[in-house]
Parts: sequence; structure tokens; C-alpha cells
Amino acid sequence: MSMTLSYDRLSEEEKHRRFLDRIEKGEKIEADDWMPDDYRQTLIKLISMHGISEIMGALPEKEWVPKAPSLRRKLGIMAKVQDEMGHGQLLLRVAEDLMKPYGKTREEIMQDLFRGDLKFHNVFHMPAPTWGDAGLIGWLVDGAAIITQTNMLKASYGPYARALKRICAEEVFHAQHGEAIILALAEGTDAQRAMIQDAIDRWWESLLMFFGPATSTTTGTSKQDITIKYKIRTKTNEQLRQDFLDKYIPRVLSLGLTIPDETLRYDKTEEKWVYKQPDWSEFKNIVRNNGPKSKDRLNLRINAYENNAWVREALSPDEAVV
Repeated sequence: MSMTLSYDRLSEEEKHRRFLDRIEKGEKIEADDWMPDDYRQTLIKLISMHGISEIMGALPEKEWVPKAPSLRRKLGIMAKVQDEMGHGQLLLRVAEDLMKPYGKTREEIMQDLFRGDLKFHNVFHMPAPTWGDAGLIGWLVDGAAIITQTNMLKASYGPYARALKRICAEEVFHAQHGEAIILALAEGTDAQRAMIQDAIDRWWESLLMFFGPATSTTTGTSKQDITIKYKIRTKTNEQLRQDFLDKYIPRVLSLGLTIPDETLRYDKTEEKWVYKQPDWSEFKNIVRNNGPKSKDRLNLRINAYENNAWVREALSPDEAVV
């Protein structure tokens, strides 16, 4: 008897129990396997947001392709932009498979973005006015992304875990690309060093926001609790933020730069960083597309989508061959 037929004869409670047993054993859930609706919905939201953030995250760096200070830097940042767009396409394919039972497609993911129903990472709503910003995005923003994404390399959902394996490998190169820019500026003139410090001062709060609010993990009701319950990830928002601080604060300080937080200190008793909380009300405002560059970046994406509709139509399998 096939697994599908045997599952059809089970109660919802028994299906859920068997599903949890599979996860506890470390088995991977595949796209055509039975899964609870809250698991599917959580994955759709998480992976869609991740995929869209990869695409929207390429836009601030895209601005620097024609303005990069050398041919070598132009080629480097252009390759990075291309990688990020590829990550987005890969992830949206994964999300699309999950949405098939609801009859939804990638087209609808894009429309959700354009309507403001689908959010993307807060950092990609921010301006990148200097070459220091371009370096910082690669060094610290991609560094934060690596910490978040490597935490899900063993995610219970197989297609996402496999996609992340490729994405994380490429993100390591992106972080090295950003670090190379920052180190070159740090070894340069006073004005170049000031450029890095200015970028850190402007980006620090957004970097803290990147991991999301430190909501309770005891109520069983938060979004991050669901991802931990279903072994999509293993750490909370705050644990991931602390990992970021552990890794990057010493690196920032080693360059003679400062962190724009007079309260920042390491508590040896609790073994964690104590820091000034970002303005979480502003975080909510930003991800609702009210950030400094939200409208510009969304309009750029909408225009690109509309102007290139002919490419999608030409590649569509539904189009008749002439």
C-alpha cells in the first residue's frame, strides 16, 4: 500500500503525530509529502520572504555597478548582484512547489510584493549612498544572512535545506567580497576610513533589526516558535543576534572603528552582549514599505517586471510555437 493511501485513511491527529515523529528522527519532508497546514504556511511565508529579499537585496548594490571605483570592483559587485538574483529565483521555485495545493504561482508572489502583502528584509529598505555602504552590505549584512541561513541548513523541509546549501556557499564569497572592500578602505586615507565609520553609524540599528524582535519562546505562539517546533531552524532571533555580535564586534573594533552604542558591553555573568534595543516600532514601519528607499526600490522592481513581461511570455510553455 502506498504511503499516500495509508495517510488518506488516518485521522488528522494521527497524521500530525507521524509527521512529528519523522521530524524528530531527522527525516526530510519533501514537497509531495503530507504536512500540517501551519507547517506549509510557515514555510511559504519564510521562503517567499527570503526569496524576495534576495531579489530586493540586489538593488542597493546594483546602484554601484556603474559607480564602482575600478573595473575589478565593477566585475565583483556585478557577479554578486547576479548571484543574489539567482538565489531569489531558486527560492521562489521552492516556494511555488509548496503553494501548488492552493493553486498559487510565483506570479502571485510577485503581486503580493507589489501590493505590499509580502515583506522583505528591513536592511534592503535603506539607502547606500557611498562605496562604504556597498562594502558594508557584503561584509555585515551578508554576514548576518549567513548566520541566519546556516542555522537552517538542516531544516526539516528538504528542498529548502538543499537550496540553502548552495546559497550559503555563495554567500561566503559575498561576505569576503564585502570584507575586501572594507579592508581596502580601512587601509586608505582618513576620508576613506571615515566613510566606513559613517556607514556603520547609519547601518548599526538596521543590522540589529535584521534578526527580528526577541519574542518569547515559552508561549508557543510566536512565528519563531513554530519554526523551532518544526525544526526548520534551531535558534531564536536573539540567539542569532548574539552570534552576530560575538563574531563581528571584535572585527569592527580591530579596525579601529567604533560601534554607535554607548551602552554596549559584554556581560560575562550571562555570557551575552548587552546593547541598546533598536526602535522596534520603526522596524515595523520600515517593513511596511515606509523606509527611506522602500518606494523607490519597489517602483524599480515593478517597472522591471512590467518592462520584461515579453521575456516571460516568450519563455512560457503555454505560448504557441510559431
